[in-house]
Amino acid sequence: MNAPIAKPRGKSLVWRILHFPPMTLIVAIGVMLGASVVATSLAAVVGARSDSHWAIVGGSLVAAVFMIAYIGFGRLVEHRRMTDLALKGALVELLIGLAIGTVLFCAVVGVIALLGGYRVVGTQPADVLYPIIGLSIVSGVTEEIMLRGLFFRIIEGWLGSWVALVLSAALFGALHLGNPNATLVAGGAIAIEAGVMLAAIYMVTRRLWAAIGLHAAWNFTQGGIFGIPVSGTDVQGVLVPRISGPILLTGGDFGAEASLPAMLICTAFGIALLVIASRRGQVIKPYWARGAADGVGVGADADAGDALSAGAGAQS
Repeated sequence: MNAPIAKPRGKSLVWRILHFPPMTLIVAIGVMLGASVVATSLAAVVGARSDSHWAIVGGSLVAAVFMIAYIGFGRLVEHRRMTDLALKGALVELLIGLAIGTVLFCAVVGVIALLGGYRVVGTQPADVLYPIIGLSIVSGVTEEIMLRGLFFRIIEGWLGSWVALVLSAALFGALHLGNPNATLVAGGAIAIEAGVMLAAIYMVTRRLWAAIGLHAAWNFTQGGIFGIPVSGTDVQGVLVPRISGPILLTGGDFGAEASLPAMLICTAFGIALLVIASRRGQVIKPYWARGAADGVGVGADADAGDALSAGAGAQS
């Protein structure tokens, strides 16, 4: 549970404005834009776009910069303890997330293959994996920090879990509309299957590690193993596929994320996670519906996890 660090009783007007959730989000966006500039510069120095191991080094540097920026923002601006990125238990949660992401996408491709939409026609050497590993590290860390760690969490502490879930999922899908080969169907699929699932696993754990692992493994398995475009971007994988059939089955040029099997399998998993979160008391009410017993003050400075103090404890 992310308990806020004790703050002075006398809060200035500037402090209150800064900690009004929409303003907190604006400041967070500014911080992350700055982190993006620094990260991009570092990645360019080491050649993050290369086809060698430097792609992994570059991706790791980008992830590290975003983590440092997120921790700094949480400590210095939000005045909270960063338990959502605490190292205790991180490896286990990360591995669980990696396993879930791998299994889910294997299941998606398995269904597509059984229905005749995917067939392996060749293989490639393992060194084609360098770029997709780097990409998976970057997308897993940066997108989870921005979408779940910042947007979802801050909105949840203000307007409640369900509003935050809908808004963050919609934003996640909308952001993917700028990708190559994107369509409204693809954006909607990303919002429903991935936006819900990733927010739900954050709600269950109240930490980012499992979500990061799931996101990274989803991208890596899709592109690095099965050679399927990742959110519209062509990547090289160890398997060379022949993809054929209706777009509803295969997802078309955007990739299997936009397919009906992905939507059904991953949305079902996301709903199951939401049921678990609800049963564990991890659903947070809007600020106006909370009483003193809920343990959360109004505003972004009151971390969303504190609402769980009256119910089941947050999972660590």
